[in-house]
Amino acid sequence: MAAVNLGSTTTPLPDSDESVAEAFLASTVGGTTPAGVPRRRARFHALEVAEVRPLTSDSVEVTFTVPADLVDEYDYLPGQYVALRAELEGHERRRSYSLCRPPHRGATGEPGSISVAIKRDIGGVFSTWANTELKAGDVLDVMSPQGTFTSTLDDLDGRRIVGIAAGSGITPLMALAHTVLDRSADSTFELVYTNRSTLDVMFLEELAELKDRYLSRLAVHHVLSREQRTAPLLSGRIDADKLGEMLDVLLRPEGVDEWFLCGPFELVQLARDTLAARGVDPAHVRYELFTTDADKAEPRSARPVVIEKGEKTYAVEFTLDGQSSTVESPVSANESILNAALRVRPDTPFACAGGVCGTCRARVIDGEVRMTENYALEPDEIDAGYVLTCQSHPTSERVVVDYDG
Repeated sequence: MAAVNLGSTTTPLPDSDESVAEAFLASTVGGTTPAGVPRRRARFHALEVAEVRPLTSDSVEVTFTVPADLVDEYDYLPGQYVALRAELEGHERRRSYSLCRPPHRGATGEPGSISVAIKRDIGGVFSTWANTELKAGDVLDVMSPQGTFTSTLDDLDGRRIVGIAAGSGITPLMALAHTVLDRSADSTFELVYTNRSTLDVMFLEELAELKDRYLSRLAVHHVLSREQRTAPLLSGRIDADKLGEMLDVLLRPEGVDEWFLCGPFELVQLARDTLAARGVDPAHVRYELFTTDADKAEPRSARPVVIEKGEKTYAVEFTLDGQSSTVESPVSANESILNAALRVRPDTPFACAGGVCGTCRARVIDGEVRMTENYALEPDEIDAGYVLTCQSHPTSERVVVDYDG
């Protein structure tokens, strides 16, 4: 019988400012995973950069050309993300970014495109390189779209959607706002977007153009923490009192069909707690967390493990793409199942290795594991035996997991 022991699953991510640069956007969904959201095997493909467009002084939009034969692999729902992989400073670097444009497929047999926004983080190797050196014609490994920070958005007529974003947390909400407003003539989208100053606002002109196009159905409230605005409610950092007043005056939770929250842990958790206290059903609150590029430990490949003669080990068995493998993991190494798997299958899927994205999700078939952190799996997934292998450590002599399940 498979068993999962949850360790500390509520440890906050590092404190960060409202406008901290996005280096990893992690899809997490309140309630249950939206019906119809695809869970595909994460695979990398080499894609060419079509354009690098400046957004602010420290952020860019990067557009990739998707060859006609890969268009289906990069079909996505608004709110999903892709991981980018590159060799920088002698190490493999993986960073995940939300897709910032609504899904668009070219004509049959024609290439498509996908776009992400990358904000430079002080000390962030990947984000700095992307902002200063990445250019059209370069080729990067791009993972197929992942994530559950979305909805199938099949029936939008009359629906009222509200988003709360900080800094680069606007990225997935841009795709969502476009989709919600384009697909229905009477849906509405309301956005609270917080930054340090006007100069830090990503997609500022595009938001203004979207507002002009959907004058009566889009409301955008810019909150600036370090720049005085005419309305006191829109000036300063969002704390519990300010958020409460916003709900009373601007947003009014009654009648909201779905909430989307994206930003650093502190703001997202504040919004979740405040909405819960107002009686909002958590099943209608979807949230996404991001960490900074500087938070990333390097490298992200498997760390080497030496098994001493006679040393006690765990047997880790796993299935990936229909192929089964077994690897011995020394008890003293305290290595994760992901690390053990990477030592014999370098193509084992992962992106953040921090318990946030869910890319390394697998199902425990036999044995017991301890999962130390979890920001990506829902209770129903855990009950079904799913774990994040980057955070899961064997606690029984034999553990069997299935990445294909």
